[in-house]
Amino acid sequence: MNDVLCKIRLGTRASQLALTQSNWVKKNLESLGAEVELITIRTDGDIKNDPLSQIGGQGLFTKQLQIALLEHRIDLAVHSLKDLPTQDQPGLTIAAVPIREDRSDALVSAKGLRFEELAPGSVIGTGSLRRSAQLKHLRNDLQIEQIRGNVDTRLGKLDAGNFDAIVLASAGLNRLGLQHRITHSFDCEQILPAVGQGALGLEIRDDDPETRKQVEALNDPVSFAAAMAERWMLRRLFAGCLSPVGADTKIVDGKLQLTGIVLSHDGTQSITATDHDDVAQFQELGIRVAERLLEKGADQLMKQNR
Repeated sequence: MNDVLCKIRLGTRASQLALTQSNWVKKNLESLGAEVELITIRTDGDIKNDPLSQIGGQGLFTKQLQIALLEHRIDLAVHSLKDLPTQDQPGLTIAAVPIREDRSDALVSAKGLRFEELAPGSVIGTGSLRRSAQLKHLRNDLQIEQIRGNVDTRLGKLDAGNFDAIVLASAGLNRLGLQHRITHSFDCEQILPAVGQGALGLEIRDDDPETRKQVEALNDPVSFAAAMAERWMLRRLFAGCLSPVGADTKIVDGKLQLTGIVLSHDGTQSITATDHDDVAQFQELGIRVAERLLEKGADQLMKQNR
């Protein structure tokens, strides 16, 4: 039996998905010899029910966890990386990104239909401007409406007949064992995922080398580089995590390839850019793709969105 290397207080939201993700991290840290205590923390995103675009979604699901880290009430915060603001919080660092789940978006239809089978006028629920814009770009005959809540809450609203279909991250459904609810998976030719979608961000204090040593053992270098390239792209665009911006990152011929997209809210306009570089050059790659988007007019498009 391994000696306990250190005790880690792991902060998590109390949603079913957040607990599933945090328990996965807990299990893997314990297999390395750490003692882990889960501490649930309620965030603003768990309390407020208004549309994210109206209440300022930056940090709604992460700020209280970061405050708990800085106040030494916890030692590690587990985030869905797509929810984490692109600007780093002074005093904190993302120490690891474990191997990434499926990055795609998924349609869950009340009648088991694929996206192309939905009747004109069907009501689709999503809380994401990025998804809404790309759905409108694909089909302008659908009615896109706001939906809030955890995965189980959204599925409940679908099953109650409030929507014909909803769009969720495939990763969350997979982690909860609900992949059987997926009726259509969107490939990147249809919808580019959110920055960091499918990835977990394990955040710690800068001045905690003991926790860093344990947490870094869970890092997947390619997943880390891909997620960070996307975040650097978003940061250089000066866009928030709720902006209609998408990204796709993958390894092609041994290089990290990043594609970014910026859309108008109504989906009628879009700008894309693609580039590649060595995996270790993820920061430079992200910035370069952002600058190509800006050269094509992404800044003007984002100003129109505001």
